[in-house]
Amino acid sequence: MAVSFLSRDVSDLCLGKPALRPVKADISVAEAVVELKRSGESHVSVWSCCSDHSTKALEGHNNCRCIGKISMVDVIVFLCKEENSRNLSKALQSPVSQILPSRIDIVRHLNPNSSLLEAIDCILGGTQNLVIPIQNNTSNNSRTKPASKPASPSSTDHGGVEYCWLTQEDVARFLLNSIGLFSPLPTFTIESLSIINYDIMTVGYHDLATSALGFISRANAEQTSVAVIDDDNRLIGEISPSTLAYCEETVAAAIASLSAGDLMAFIDCGSPTDDLLEMVMLAKFTLIKNVPSSQRLSDLQVKAKLEEKNLVALLRLVEEEYSAIFSSSSSSPLSLSSSASSAASSFSSDEELGLSRNSILGRYFARKTEAITCYPWSSLAAVMIQALAHRANNIWVVEEDQSVVGTVTYKQMLSVFGSIANPRPNKLPAGLPENSFKK
Repeated sequence: MAVSFLSRDVSDLCLGKPALRPVKADISVAEAVVELKRSGESHVSVWSCCSDHSTKALEGHNNCRCIGKISMVDVIVFLCKEENSRNLSKALQSPVSQILPSRIDIVRHLNPNSSLLEAIDCILGGTQNLVIPIQNNTSNNSRTKPASKPASPSSTDHGGVEYCWLTQEDVARFLLNSIGLFSPLPTFTIESLSIINYDIMTVGYHDLATSALGFISRANAEQTSVAVIDDDNRLIGEISPSTLAYCEETVAAAIASLSAGDLMAFIDCGSPTDDLLEMVMLAKFTLIKNVPSSQRLSDLQVKAKLEEKNLVALLRLVEEEYSAIFSSSSSSPLSLSSSASSAASSFSSDEELGLSRNSILGRYFARKTEAITCYPWSSLAAVMIQALAHRANNIWVVEEDQSVVGTVTYKQMLSVFGSIANPRPNKLPAGLPENSFKK
């Protein structure tokens, strides 16, 4: 039964999936940011199409290909690079190809009649998203597939074909819905199944967030997270690309100026920290022309403060978030003191600032920086349920004292099901016969 289940068409997983909102490969990073915010999704697909694709489509050929995907994580990491943080305007006008992941196998086209096992094999080979055509999608069985919605006017023409994509989470959820077919495998511990990844990325709570930039980029590519730990290797929280993907690009300023622990607080609160807000106010107060020069902080004072926080260029991103605040403030007298703390406290509440608590994280995702954990003796089924319930790309494996020892990702979970069709004795847990699923 288990092997037969894995031979089902991958189109079965596409039922109800929305059509992709594509962007062209020749747009700028700034335009990609606009598309990300407009879509409300964590990622947008990037497509390359020949100019004569419509004609070729009529001939039965579709020359449009999805060549990758981008998220706000790619944008944030790109803006945090030293050469880009010095000239954000130039960086934002760079072609989106500069932030596309270098690996071309992150997205992969798959025929709708491909098997579920083929989809799992692609994921085990490094694919994160499977691109499946959903228009005129039929299968060999008697089930009738619903017709796809008309193409969105804003969508790129793919020769009359719409696509959806399947994620690793989609495949794991589909398997969990029929987990009984794989019994007793789901009851085995993740340790006995050898799916714990001990090569984890960690950063100290008090370490600068910039020190984790390389890890954040790698975690985004591997669909895992960066653990934030204390001096005793105990897990405090995580910096997760799946959470950062729903943040605004202004998080780049927070990463440049805060510690890893403060960055977690920044994300959890959904608003700028006092230090970051103070920097914005100092700069803006200096530029308010209606304020007497004797009450303004000098440019040198502000620059020194901003250089101390490495925010000279990145500050512009945050300034845009508050432009409405200070444009209205510039028409009325302000009482400013010479100290930064009194400048920040001259506004007594968020309402006076005109800010909501999630003004920075406007597309904020429900799950924050709390790390989801399990134990080496947790069962495969339990870990899958945890990951799917919390929409987490990975589950941290800890000991009883909360010291982190490893992590389990969807890819590792799916590897167990992929081994069923071609089981190898050295990959099976003790007590599970090699022919357990050959029925």
